[in-house]
Amino acid sequence: MLVIRHLVVGPFAENTFLVGDDVTGEAILVDPGGDIDRVLQMREPGGFRVSRIFLTHGHIDHVAGCAEAEERLSVACQIHRADAEWIDSIARQAEMFGFENAGKKPAVDHFHADGEALAVGKEQARIIHTPGHTQGSCCLYFEKSRALFAGDTLFAGSVGRTDLPGGDFGALERSIREKLFPLGDEVRFYPGHGPSAKLGDERLSNPFVGEASRRDRFI
Repeated sequence: MLVIRHLVVGPFAENTFLVGDDVTGEAILVDPGGDIDRVLQMREPGGFRVSRIFLTHGHIDHVAGCAEAEERLSVACQIHRADAEWIDSIARQAEMFGFENAGKKPAVDHFHADGEALAVGKEQARIIHTPGHTQGSCCLYFEKSRALFAGDTLFAGSVGRTDLPGGDFGALERSIREKLFPLGDEVRFYPGHGPSAKLGDERLSNPFVGEASRRDRFI
């Protein structure tokens, strides 16, 4: 069974997730944004072994604790190549947004791509490239468990901002409507900020990309 634990960390109240397989004890961290002492405590109960760090995108609130987590766990991280520049500029991001002791560049050992598989023990996930919030934004979908880790692409009642470099609302809208909503109404998504929700609720009522927003355009 897929085990999902999360903490809200950092000044931007970012959601960091531990996602594990309760059979093998293997786990990954998704977007370690800081407070690594607390993040590592999520391995218990169960003694989960973190084997990899998955970054949904390269903004500082999602990667501020990545380098420290890598060092303490002896693992590396992965991200989409289109967000490599955000990782390269982490020191500047940290200074700009006031993240102290977060300027060390994480070690990326793999650039993932759309459709690529990621195994967490016996649990299988698929990477979905969802540009819009950033050019390299990606979601991680566990089909068997109907669980989607959405980063800052989609929120409960909102969507990711597109006013930062590389942002594109048209691309974001297509990513959500063409790649995420077709996964099914009962899929529960876990966003980078705020509470989890079901895709079906957002498909119907999200004010930016839901069916209600389309109707409003013609009123």
